[in-house]
Amino acid sequence: MGKLRGFLEFERKVEEYLPVKDRVKHYQEFTKDLSKQSLLEQGGRCMSCGIPFCHSGCPLGNLIPDFNDAVYRNSWKEALDILHTTNNFPEFTGRLCPAPCEAACVLGIIKPPVSIETIEKYIVEKGFEKGWIVPHPPSKRTGKKVAVVGSGPSGLAAAQQLNRAGHLVTVFERDSNIGGLLRYGIPNFKLDKNIIDRRLKILEAEGIIFRPNTHIGVDFQVEELGYFDAVVLAGGATQKRELPIEGSELEEVIQAMAFLSHQNKVVEGSVKPIERLSAKGKHVIVIGGGDTGSDCIGTSNRHGALSVTNFEIMPMPPKERTRENPWPYWPFTLKTSSSHQEGVVRTFSVLTKEFISDKNGKLKALKTVDVKWEKNDEEPPKLKEIKGSEKEWSCNLVLLALGFKGPEKTLSEKLNLELDNHSNIKTDKNYQTNIPNIFTAGDMRRGQSLIVWAISEGREVAHHVDKYLMGYSDLPIKEKGDLPTVN
Repeated sequence: MGKLRGFLEFERKVEEYLPVKDRVKHYQEFTKDLSKQSLLEQGGRCMSCGIPFCHSGCPLGNLIPDFNDAVYRNSWKEALDILHTTNNFPEFTGRLCPAPCEAACVLGIIKPPVSIETIEKYIVEKGFEKGWIVPHPPSKRTGKKVAVVGSGPSGLAAAQQLNRAGHLVTVFERDSNIGGLLRYGIPNFKLDKNIIDRRLKILEAEGIIFRPNTHIGVDFQVEELGYFDAVVLAGGATQKRELPIEGSELEEVIQAMAFLSHQNKVVEGSVKPIERLSAKGKHVIVIGGGDTGSDCIGTSNRHGALSVTNFEIMPMPPKERTRENPWPYWPFTLKTSSSHQEGVVRTFSVLTKEFISDKNGKLKALKTVDVKWEKNDEEPPKLKEIKGSEKEWSCNLVLLALGFKGPEKTLSEKLNLELDNHSNIKTDKNYQTNIPNIFTAGDMRRGQSLIVWAISEGREVAHHVDKYLMGYSDLPIKEKGDLPTVN
């Protein structure tokens, strides 16, 4: 695979970004294209490992050495065919996935790993450019009808797989446009919505029916789902985590998803900007250090915030792996995103205690205290406040990027579905709920997770639904490896 000793000859390259001063002026993607020769060389860095750990690191089980080799040989159509055997939407993962495959790359033990995610993105972009990605409707229909509730990556993957099996698939989405968090949670500067739309045209041409503006259990009665032979619930984990402290009811304390989804709707032209959800001219504090917090930082800078500060309750991660975090496990190291590079003060080991309002009831500041985590070999780490470390921070807008508690309860309650200990919809190993013809996948089943896991679960649930309907299934299913990956 690749070039013999290519990893010694070629250095790792990934896409570079446009300068900060230019990219914060707009909401478009801002990566610079790699040259064709650079891409071939990146494919040539693959080591042809005896055991390709990248397979196990990837929840989809992508055949990574195979498509790397095809790229190195300049055989892009072959690379695309290989990639599509395991991944329905590499144009999404190639932009948004944190690349657990690269964390598990054997080359990463001694040198920077192969640029797998970048290669994946360019394979699928080449496919669209050359017109190789075209609809493939099923040759025959089974007559079985399947409803998919939720049009995020898990729901779309399940829908495409079930449609390929010949079933009649209808996808329901409560928002006005299809895409779930891809559409309304991920900023346009990370994923241009035209990327979603071009794939949706393929899915529609293959025969999938989309019904936006349809909220199951609200304006579409759950009893009407009885029309379908099987139902897949893929509505995500959208129950937001609150911060129950004094002042949290202030209108300037905003949930991150309300902030981000509103901005995406402003960009698409479906709503007008409102001052309450704008960071322009404000001192912004983002509470939460994950990807959603990073997206809030990038959006705030594009609004024209006076300052952006990011709080994280955990300690600052190390820049390199520790002995307790060896390869090939996911590296718990300091991550610096493109949004961080655009301007933010990052503060670790800090706990917000109170939001403070002025005499007019407007947010003017918040109080924090520094914390430390005390470790005990027999118990989980405990949070301890550091006396005398209290501090007051001036701010006009706070964005809560604290993650999600699980799926909303509307569907589970109206369908009498059992929940697990984490408030997710409970299933057996076949993704089947306590109601035999109702299945679930993605964040509704496993909790808040990654796009690559969502697509993987969508593919897996499709196999099990197909088997339930037909008694067997030819849809692929990933063999479970032993290597843990990032959730």
